[in-house]
Amino acid sequence: MSIRMPLQPPNLETLLQNTPVERLTSILTSPDLTSINDDYPHWDKLFHMPPPTGFSSKEWWLALKFARNQIYRDIPLLDTAGRPFKFLVPNPIHEELHKIDLSAGGHIGVPQAIIGEDTRTQYFVSSLIEEAITSSQLEGAATTRAVAKEMIREKRPATDRSEQMILNNYAAMQRITELKEVRLTKEVVFELQSILTNGTLDNPDARGRFRNAGEDIVVEDPEGTTYHVPPPSHELESRMELMCAFANGDTPGYFLHPVLRSIMLHFWLAYDHPFVDGNGRTARALFYWSMLRSGFWFCEYISISHIIRKAPVKYARTFLLTESDDNDLTYFLNYHIHVLRQALTALDKYVQKKSDELKSVDQNIRLHALLNPRQRALIAHALRHPHAVYSTNGHQTSHKVTFNTARADVMDLVDQGFLQIVRLKRPTLFVAAKDLDSLLKS
Repeated sequence: MSIRMPLQPPNLETLLQNTPVERLTSILTSPDLTSINDDYPHWDKLFHMPPPTGFSSKEWWLALKFARNQIYRDIPLLDTAGRPFKFLVPNPIHEELHKIDLSAGGHIGVPQAIIGEDTRTQYFVSSLIEEAITSSQLEGAATTRAVAKEMIREKRPATDRSEQMILNNYAAMQRITELKEVRLTKEVVFELQSILTNGTLDNPDARGRFRNAGEDIVVEDPEGTTYHVPPPSHELESRMELMCAFANGDTPGYFLHPVLRSIMLHFWLAYDHPFVDGNGRTARALFYWSMLRSGFWFCEYISISHIIRKAPVKYARTFLLTESDDNDLTYFLNYHIHVLRQALTALDKYVQKKSDELKSVDQNIRLHALLNPRQRALIAHALRHPHAVYSTNGHQTSHKVTFNTARADVMDLVDQGFLQIVRLKRPTLFVAAKDLDSLLKS
C-alpha cells in the first residue's frame, strides 16, 4: 500500500522571524485566520485552500499554529528526538465525546432491554468475528469474510497463515474481555502480542518479547519509501513502562478523557513498534482494552477495523500528519473519534433492525411457546437466508453455550420440522425446511 507523504508544514519560528512586526500584529489578531468552521486542517490541506482575503497561505498557517500553540497539552510520549507529543481538543471533538458518553450511559438503548440476553451474546460473537477478520485483513490476511466466519463458527483449524491470523485475532479479542478489569503491564501486552502472532511468524521466538538490536525495523512501502523509523530497541523497556503508566491513568497530571486516552494508547504502541510483527493488531487490541476498562461497554459490540478497512490509506496518513506537524496528535484523535462514531451508528442501526425483526416475527408467528431465544434467532436468520447451512458447532459458537445445549436446540428444530438434516456425517449439517414460512404461520 503506497501512501502519499503529506506536505511538510512551514517552520513556525522561521515564519515569525521573517514577518515584519506590523504585519505580524495584523495576522495574529485577525479572527478570519483562526475561524474555519471548526475544521482542523493540516498544512497539506490548507495549502490548497483559498486563504482569507488579504493574506497568504503561510500567514494563514502562522495564525493557526500560533493559536494552537497557546492551548496544546503534552503527554508523556516522546518522539525519537525526545520531543513530546501534544494535542488540543477542538469543538467537534468536545461534541463527539459528549455523544460517546451518552452512548455509554445507554443512549443506544442498552441491548438487553431491547434484543434480549441471547441475541446480545450472538451479536457480541459476531462483532468479535468481524473485528478479528478486518483487523487481520488490514495486516494482509487474504481470506474472504465468508470463509473466515465459517472457520471460526465451526471451530475449524486454520489452513494457511491468513486464516491463522484471523483465529489469533479472535482469541485476542476474547482475552481482552477477560482482562478489562486488570492494570496494563508489560506482561499483558506481551501476552496479547503472543496470541496475535501465534503460528504466523517466520521466527517463532519473536513472540512475546521486544524486538532486539538486530531486528530494528522501519515502516516503509514496497517501493522503499520510509514512513516511520521507530525508537531503537534499547529504549523499548523504559518506553513500555511509561506507556503502561499512561494506560493505567497514572499520568499525565491532569484529567484526560478516557476515550482520548484510549486513542492515544493506540497511537503510542503503533509509534513505538516494539515487536517484530503484530504491532498494528496489538495497538488496536489495546484501544479496546482501554475503552472497556473505562466502562464503555459498547466496545464489545463494535468493530473499528471494519470502518478503518474501508479507507486504510486515510488511517495510515493520520500517523504521518501527526508526525509531520510537530507531533500534533489532534489529527489522529479527530480521525479515530470519527471511526468510533461510525461504528456506534452501525451498532445503533443493528439494534433497531434486530428489534424490528423480532417484533415482526413475534407478531406473525407463535414462537414464544415453541422456541427458546436461541432457536428464534436461528429461525429468524433462516427466514432471511433460506439457503443458509447450519451446524451444531456454529450454533454453539454463536450463542456461547455447551455443545449439548446447542445440539438439543438444533435437534428440537428438526423434530418440529423447522430444520432438515442434509448431511449425517460429522459435522452434521442442517438447512431450513422449504415451507418454513408456512410452518411457522400454521
